[in-house]
Amino acid sequence: MAFGKPVKYWKLDPSKVYSTGSNAWDTAVHDASEEYKHRMHNLCCDNCHSHVALALNLMRYDNSTSWNMVKLCFFSLLYGKYVSIGGFVKTWLPFVLFLGVIVTVVLTLHLR
Repeated sequence: MAFGKPVKYWKLDPSKVYSTGSNAWDTAVHDASEEYKHRMHNLCCDNCHSHVALALNLMRYDNSTSWNMVKLCFFSLLYGKYVSIGGFVKTWLPFVLFLGVIVTVVLTLHLR
């Protein structure tokens, strides 16, 4: 994993794969991985979320071929589960600290 161990996951339902073959899930994951072997991942446009979205489109997960990194991110936030309390803290503590610093600075400047 490029950024460390996973802290959150969204468990997908294999019965939502729209296909006639019994190995459609594995085939779609394999084909998406083959495609992404030749692509340069970048943080903003073509990243691991795009890779997963391609696999979901190939398998027509939930009878959809409109998966993209934004939709995947939204559903992961909505349906994802943290692996532990530590995973939750690792995800949100930096944001809360950053927000706290901004609020403190703004209030300090406003109260002067």
